[in-house]
Amino acid sequence: MEFFTHRPWPPPAAPHTMVQRWHDLLFAHWPLPAEDVRRAVPAELELDLFEGRAWVGVIPFRMSGIHLRGLPAIPGTAAFEELNVRTYVVYGGKPGVWFFSLDAASRLAVEVARRWFWLPYFSARINCAAEGGGIHYTSRRTDGRGATAELAMRYRPTGEIVRAAPGSLDHWLTERYCLYVLDSRRRVLRAEIHHAPWPLQPAKAEIEVNTMAAAAGLRLPPAQPVLHFARQLEVTVWAPRPAGTLTTF
Repeated sequence: MEFFTHRPWPPPAAPHTMVQRWHDLLFAHWPLPAEDVRRAVPAELELDLFEGRAWVGVIPFRMSGIHLRGLPAIPGTAAFEELNVRTYVVYGGKPGVWFFSLDAASRLAVEVARRWFWLPYFSARINCAAEGGGIHYTSRRTDGRGATAELAMRYRPTGEIVRAAPGSLDHWLTERYCLYVLDSRRRVLRAEIHHAPWPLQPAKAEIEVNTMAAAAGLRLPPAQPVLHFARQLEVTVWAPRPAGTLTTF
């Protein structure tokens, strides 16, 4: 059980659905007025605030080793780049993630995730390349179901791995163990996730183009974002289920 003591609640006792490995991930977070983010988040969910402010993250990374429990990887979905835009919410006392968008370089993965996980995935042309100890990341949305959105940036770690202290902003922004979606009947669904504590490193980024949040109707402030880098983390995912349903742990 020591592996689970960093979590705010135990993982589900039911078998997990999927395993993924995330690589070369950058957390880039900006504070926004709560009222601005409130307008973009469904009324069914309560905003999760840190010292009275909402935060919006733009998170580029790549994934590998993606497979359903007990099954081999499906060609075209086992490894691809992903870019998400998110904020933080609470439902039923459990803090989690709300995604405004998730852009991915696998069309098949996009369609599966939209139908199975009710997530706002969009197809995109994405390139994530190692460059001088850092990452050069570019993404351009190609999916007509979403507004035009683009990201071009370089980022790299600038220090040693640290574990975020509970109660700190770093911990609050990154240590999240579920996500929320709404189904076609506007029921709130919760998908549980599990991972070890994030191996965070301080980071530096040069952002050339970023219209990802604007595509969701959000204006990011001109100030530099709060940045964290993570080289690799394995993540276990459970399928979404009605959040009002009692879960046995």
